[in-house]
Amino acid sequence: MGGAGGGEARDIGGRKDDEGGKVSGKITVWSWDVAAKAMKRLAGDFEKRHPGTTVDIVDIGYDNAYDKITVGLRGGSGLADVLTVEGSYMPRYIGNFPSGFYDLTSLGGRYGGDFDRAAWRTVTGKDSAVFALPWDIGPCALYCRTDHFRAAGVDPTSLLTWDDYVAAGVRIKKATGRKLLIMDSTDAGILPMLLQQQGQSYFRGGRVAVDTPEAVRALTLMKTLHDKGLVDYEKGWDGLVTGTKEGKAVTTPTAAWWTGTLTDEMPELKGRFTVVPLPGFTADGTRTSNIGGSTLCVPAQSKNPRLAWAFIRFLLTGMANQVSMLKREGLFPAYLPALDDPYLSAKQEYFGGQAALDVFARLARNIPPVENNKDDAKASDIMVSAVTGVMLRGKDPRAALDSAARQLATATGRERVK
Repeated sequence: MGGAGGGEARDIGGRKDDEGGKVSGKITVWSWDVAAKAMKRLAGDFEKRHPGTTVDIVDIGYDNAYDKITVGLRGGSGLADVLTVEGSYMPRYIGNFPSGFYDLTSLGGRYGGDFDRAAWRTVTGKDSAVFALPWDIGPCALYCRTDHFRAAGVDPTSLLTWDDYVAAGVRIKKATGRKLLIMDSTDAGILPMLLQQQGQSYFRGGRVAVDTPEAVRALTLMKTLHDKGLVDYEKGWDGLVTGTKEGKAVTTPTAAWWTGTLTDEMPELKGRFTVVPLPGFTADGTRTSNIGGSTLCVPAQSKNPRLAWAFIRFLLTGMANQVSMLKREGLFPAYLPALDDPYLSAKQEYFGGQAALDVFARLARNIPPVENNKDDAKASDIMVSAVTGVMLRGKDPRAALDSAARQLATATGRERVK
């Protein structure tokens, strides 16, 4: 079981194997960073509820996580009983290793309505089969430096559209000399976020969709930001953190988890940020998107799949654990009932008394679901070169995207969206 060939995924068997179901034995769980920390903290509670069980959480580190998981799926052995897989990666694995995971539909399918729709889309395969449960998500909004906005006489809440955003950037730069946002010149920047905001990814209905009107609109916006001198280019994550700390740019359009980075890495900037919904492409358009988030799944080679499922269910389908992981580890829940917890509407001192998490909680219910598939990695590589060609070498967005669509169709054997 677990090879890349055909074959159906196995069902764990039994229905509604929930808290009342008797489980025993040991499982190993692979994760990394704060996700591993959260599970280590809560594993003891699970073991107390289920005497005779042991949950071993192993932090395998992010850098080689996917190499290890891919090798294990390809070889059919060596994987843990529970795997952490980012939401954007799960459809790749489902597509490439259709028999590599337990089918959780009979046990987890009924929770579909309790999770963010966009995250649920990432854990379901053909015929709505469920292969994982969503854990956290990254609803997007715009973080704004209130002191610089004030200096330029711009109100962050007035940025209803991306046109408003560009106009504000010009005004703020003139008044303060500061740019509008930080991007890395070696990746696709905010393009995936802008596409999802418009309800699409690099594919639509199995076809290549990188040259749609929505994609042209997104990349044209990015080129406009560059052409008006509003983009500060920094290298990687460290560049983004340092650049933000030094005030090189006055906004960061990104996900809820950035809040944790601000409070941890920039405590001295307390009281200087506010959060508003993303600008829309139209005044009544969608005002959010998603960056990041993860899922938990059970590989088909698990020796104790019933215990693996019981642990996943314990962790992800209850308000108390989900809210505690938001409070302690900054993991923003994909589980919608948790968004109604009073903690999310509490005022945050760091944001000058604004209930910043409440902004994300309201936006999270409107994240557009999009299509991810096994060819996402090929698409990403091609799109990085299209974006850098437009941003750094002045190529025309429409022509660059047309060329990218041709390359991607050839590389994947897929048709292009008409």
